[in-house]
Amino acid sequence: MNQDYHIKLSRILSRFLDLSGLAGQPLDDRARREAPGSFIALPKGRVHYATAGPEKGIPLVLVHGLSVPGYIWDPVFTPLARAGFRVIRFDLYGRGFSDRPRVRYDAALFGTQLVQLLSALNITGPVHLAGVSMGGAICARFAVCHPERVDRLCLINPAGMMPRPSLPERLKLLPGLGECHMGLFGRQRILAGLYDDFYTQLRPKGYEKKMVQQMGYAGFRRALLSTLRSGILHEMEPIYRSLGKSNLEMMLVWGKEDRVIPHENCMRLMGLIPDMECHFIERAGHLPHYEDPEQVLPLLIEFFNP
Repeated sequence: MNQDYHIKLSRILSRFLDLSGLAGQPLDDRARREAPGSFIALPKGRVHYATAGPEKGIPLVLVHGLSVPGYIWDPVFTPLARAGFRVIRFDLYGRGFSDRPRVRYDAALFGTQLVQLLSALNITGPVHLAGVSMGGAICARFAVCHPERVDRLCLINPAGMMPRPSLPERLKLLPGLGECHMGLFGRQRILAGLYDDFYTQLRPKGYEKKMVQQMGYAGFRRALLSTLRSGILHEMEPIYRSLGKSNLEMMLVWGKEDRVIPHENCMRLMGLIPDMECHFIERAGHLPHYEDPEQVLPLLIEFFNP
């Protein structure tokens, strides 16, 4: 079978899943009325976002990771606004309450989404950026591609250099097989994986409920599968190496008990960006800002407001 056949098969199965009960409910105007925050129309679709803090405060953009959308920043969002920043968080395409366009969900798409969002919000000057997990890889690429748009960059347990998937996991990403596996088992695997984000394995109250809600809209699993195939979790080492050659002020925050991204990734990253300010959070996992905001919030405020 040639590559074109695989692509056509994937598209057919994706449409089948979107139209079937496996895909979920449509993300329509009724669903959006229940969402907090605001919506803005960008070229690839409507994007869900929220802002807080003084209008003339320094813009601080928060970028979430692979699957959990913008609410991942809940513990630090309002406190950062109270500290005087103009804080902006948004849902990447395919997640949360943002549209799920039929496109390739890769680093280029998310970088363009951020460029267009800032333009639509009339933010023309440099911004502070903070990204967690895959959001770290997105922010790193954005800083390399648009250095004039970034003032300071914080990476929280960033992805981008994770180990290659095992052979069985790679098989699950093949055209056709990936759509079937994600449609039938994706929900269970994603929810089970939420335990790995936290050191205590105790998810905060309401955390899973919010996740289930946004997973229930058609296109989420299709977008997630496309992102997993794109290589953004594994192929970003050249981006981090380029950052290491720049003069950008950067900070790394790492939960020392991360079970999602191996600790050796942290060591490799520090080798690629040797001048980066580093902070290690004890008794915290993949989401240290969520699990221990008392430690991480002061670091963010001090770094972005020197």
